[in-house]
Amino acid sequence: MSDQQTRDAQDLSADLDNLYLEETFSDMRAASIRRLSPVTVDGTADAARPVLYIGETTLMTQMGPFPVQFPIEATSLRDAFGKFPEGVREAIQRLNERAKEMAREEASRIVVPGTMPPGMGGGPGGPGGMGGPGGLILGR
Repeated sequence: MSDQQTRDAQDLSADLDNLYLEETFSDMRAASIRRLSPVTVDGTADAARPVLYIGETTLMTQMGPFPVQFPIEATSLRDAFGKFPEGVREAIQRLNERAKEMAREEASRIVVPGTMPPGMGGGPGGPGGMGGPGGLILGR
């Protein structure tokens, strides 16, 4: 382990003011909800902080299973399961938007001829350019 990794590991400490008891509830088909109940350092309920709900499911895609997690604004477990389908739809929509954004970012990185480094094509001396092979088709 490097010195930096050792320092990072030594800097790890638990936030004793932000502890939660974690429980998982499942319909044994597609829906799972994690309920995070705030607790104090001695394990008793901390009524000063809200209970959190996290929806979880796995979508089957062409590339295989894809896990999806999303927060659910709910006041009870029943409420969380009631909001589960909409949470999945919103999570999928956010994932699709992020994928489109990433595709746009990747497309903007395409190197355009004329901006390529020397010897990589498009300019004199490169493929298809003056003095370079290719790019020119001669008739018979």
